[in-house]
Amino acid sequence: MQRLAYGLVWLSVASGAVVFSEPAPVDVLTMGLIVGLPVVGLVAPKGALWLVAAVWGVCGAGALIASGFAPDIARAATHTGISIYLYAAFFVFAAFVAQRPEQHTRLILNAYLWAAFVGAVAGVIGYFNLFPGAFEMFTRFGRATGTFKDPNVYGPFLIPAMLYALHQTLTLSLRRAILPLVMLLFLSFAIFLSFSRGAWFNAVVGIAVYIYFSLVFAPSNRQRIKTMLLGTLAVASAAGIVTIAAQFDGIGDLLSNRAALTQSYDVGPQGRFGGQEKAKGLILENPLGLGALVFASDYHHEDVHNVYLTLFLSAGWIGGLAFFAIVWMTALLGLRHAMLKTSTQSLFLIVYAAFLGNALEGFVIDIDHWRHFYLEMGIVWGLMVGDRAVVAVRAMRQPRRDSRLVRTAFPAPAYA
Repeated sequence: MQRLAYGLVWLSVASGAVVFSEPAPVDVLTMGLIVGLPVVGLVAPKGALWLVAAVWGVCGAGALIASGFAPDIARAATHTGISIYLYAAFFVFAAFVAQRPEQHTRLILNAYLWAAFVGAVAGVIGYFNLFPGAFEMFTRFGRATGTFKDPNVYGPFLIPAMLYALHQTLTLSLRRAILPLVMLLFLSFAIFLSFSRGAWFNAVVGIAVYIYFSLVFAPSNRQRIKTMLLGTLAVASAAGIVTIAAQFDGIGDLLSNRAALTQSYDVGPQGRFGGQEKAKGLILENPLGLGALVFASDYHHEDVHNVYLTLFLSAGWIGGLAFFAIVWMTALLGLRHAMLKTSTQSLFLIVYAAFLGNALEGFVIDIDHWRHFYLEMGIVWGLMVGDRAVVAVRAMRQPRRDSRLVRTAFPAPAYA
């Protein structure tokens, strides 16, 4: 039964790369995990996870209360119901990882890497229209979307896989690192072709955090040199591919347009920044919130594009504070955990770097329904809780070693 459950976990994570519509196959499979993993005993919901679950409950309760003020209560409540499902998915994935931190994390990352790679290949095929109908199927607004419906979600989804491929490239032997290197280049190029400024920023943050910690905690200077050399080679290769691609008129024009810090739709009272100013005023006037999706339908022509402001609008002050607290407590506690020498430290750094990039990107886009964001956060919490449990058990099993002074003052009794 547990083998079947492991297969379902792999399939569920892998199916997260196919989101042409909602609900997607990943949602059906994840709901099966929420019910099935506790039944077969593959979760370890330890103390800290219950506390986080309680805070998620506060966030969900605030959103349900705010839904009562929405003009379309059913629509707002449905959106909130999806949020609560994602909170439950976070809890189950975290408890799953906490039970066997290293084994379960590798299972998830392996599935995620192959899923993202398939999505990246689809994005490249679609962008260059390598078979009839590919462009219409795998692109949108002239930007690669792969097996997603939105390039702004597609790009960030690929980043955890890109970091995992980078990790394998840096740590495996040269022969075994060839496949991860190929996957890394495809993933990097697909992120570029999404032309998502948020994804580009997210990727830079993730790579910078991962490389920094990898250099700091490398077991030897030889590993540091290898990391710097291969990291430089990978970045140079990616830059070379981008430079060559930019020579094509369509790519070059879109790149110069998307590389600007602000777009025409960002500025002015009806732009993105103007909408955020409206949102701040509405937050102060409505402590219980407006309800999910109300801002875009009644007050502005688009969403807020700042997940923290969005949660204050859709879940009130209490729910918004709860969401903000969970995300940034995860970042702070994760930073402390990243300093610990554990058997899963390298895996933790991959997921933590990806999570931090998403958390920062949340200031410019709404990520509250990004499935991979909750998966990343679940792995981070699962590793933090699971690693501490392993350390505690090992400490209990090790014989107590008193100081020389204690052994001299209280010698062990001699038995005949």
